[in-house]
Amino acid sequence: MYKLAFTLLLMLAMTNLPAQFEQSYQKKEFISGGDTLRYRIMYPLNYDAHKKYPLVLFLHGAGERGNDNEAQLTHGGKLFADSVMREKFPAIVVFPQCPQEDWWARITHDPNKKDSLGSFGFVSDQPIGKSLGLVSQLLDTLAASGTINTQKIYLAGLSMGGMGTFELLWRKPNFFAAAIPICGGGDPQKVTIYAKKFPIWIFHGGSDPVVSVSNSRLMNNALKAAGARVKYTEYPGVGHNSWDNAFAEADLLPWLFSQKK
Repeated sequence: MYKLAFTLLLMLAMTNLPAQFEQSYQKKEFISGGDTLRYRIMYPLNYDAHKKYPLVLFLHGAGERGNDNEAQLTHGGKLFADSVMREKFPAIVVFPQCPQEDWWARITHDPNKKDSLGSFGFVSDQPIGKSLGLVSQLLDTLAASGTINTQKIYLAGLSMGGMGTFELLWRKPNFFAAAIPICGGGDPQKVTIYAKKFPIWIFHGGSDPVVSVSNSRLMNNALKAAGARVKYTEYPGVGHNSWDNAFAEADLLPWLFSQKK
């Protein structure tokens, strides 16, 4: 009887684990001109409003789009909410959510496209999209709040969010201290706007069937040529979920939080 009760309690505790880390992130909304950006924000342990903290912005993938203000924490939310990491790297962490009908980056998507870069193309001659524009405004608001160390603002994202990462870097040059795009892609013609001496760590799975690894290889080469301090990690045989491998890198957060403008 006692063994059964203990097992049930353990199962209940395991069921509540995701909710426990999600509760570290407050639900917020940023409203501008009648448009709303839903986002989650996590403050450091023992947060002191009189101190200035690093800021991390994380852009989710296409599968986490919506309006529940929850799904965007699916990948990456637990990494930053880990109690050991929060003690070691106190920071303000923001996960915005892109609506289902929008994309972070200005892209074209043709499933029938068969060239070496796969089905995605990147459009750089249009104004910033609605959702990424709201993210940009939110960043400006946070940076001006007096609680952010503006020398240590970091950008990361996976898949669609990796594409948004590459785009936001040239949309907001000299704003970020470092970036981590995972299984994404971008316009190599835009890297000269932000690349010189810029620290960036790119990740991709070598067997990604969704976003071709050629996209990250191309960006890596372009960034190197433009003088970026680029690190490139490709996982042979790994598919689209290369974020799992990236999040398991022991040096990931130490590398990120060591960067400064």
